[in-house]
Amino acid sequence: MSEPCIQVAGLRKSYGDVEAVRGIDFTVQQGEVFGLLGPNGAGKTTTVEILEGLRPRSAGDVRVLGFDPAADTKALKERIGVCLQATNLPDKIRLHEAMRLFGSFYPRTVNADDLLKRLQLWEKRDAMYSTLSGGQKQRLALAMAMINDPQLIFLDEPTTGLDPQVRLEIHKLILELRDKQRSIVLTTHYIEEAERLCDRVAIIDQGRIIAIGAPRDLVASTFGSSRIEIRLSEPLGDGESTPVSEGAKTHLSGDRTLLTVTAEKPARAIVDFVKWVDQRGLELADIQLKRPTLEDVFLELTGRSLRD
Repeated sequence: MSEPCIQVAGLRKSYGDVEAVRGIDFTVQQGEVFGLLGPNGAGKTTTVEILEGLRPRSAGDVRVLGFDPAADTKALKERIGVCLQATNLPDKIRLHEAMRLFGSFYPRTVNADDLLKRLQLWEKRDAMYSTLSGGQKQRLALAMAMINDPQLIFLDEPTTGLDPQVRLEIHKLILELRDKQRSIVLTTHYIEEAERLCDRVAIIDQGRIIAIGAPRDLVASTFGSSRIEIRLSEPLGDGESTPVSEGAKTHLSGDRTLLTVTAEKPARAIVDFVKWVDQRGLELADIQLKRPTLEDVFLELTGRSLRD
């Protein structure tokens, strides 16, 4: 396996008596989409800014593309791309001017026109920045982050506030970048975004990494089971017992119309319960399989929502 593009060991950052990052360790492999998840104030933005060379660390060892961000800032910035959650440019700068300006900062660039076309901004190339919608501004920020053909891209909440169509287009772009073996560090509050895009995620809470791994593995290791909800059209009779399925636990609601089943083997449990409903001549109103998510993992580990 090739050398990781990011190596972090014992990273700490303090602001006076407040320790924002409390000794975290992780690596990011080349060609990997790595997510940093956590509520506001968890330390993820501080961590990313240290990796980008924007903020000094208090302790620990950090290597990004082989460079120390604190000592080799210029060399590192030539090789990375950064897209912040909010980017503000002068109101009267035009898109093609912004691309040319940002391209002038680097010794190596890609074709700016191609980027504008790829991000559906070509027809706006002569428009002033002030006339762009929020989604167009965010796509321009992505284009500027990619102008230097970066080996590693940092995306800080890249789809916050965007409409679903624009979000899906940015998701597609991120997956294409991964296919081209570009490494991406992504911070997001959207759980479905992390589950769809990230090869691995680190969940940060109160300055510490409390879980790290592939989204599916984190869910499996935390829960190991799925929830099935079976709603009956009529209440289950007082003399009727709830069904039994191997490795499943059943709870009947107070109105005796909803069976909630926690099962390690949901497919088998669904078959057993549907058979039970049919054998007793009951009418099934609804059945849903609800698998745990990363949001459930975070709630289980911390008792808090990712959006707190």
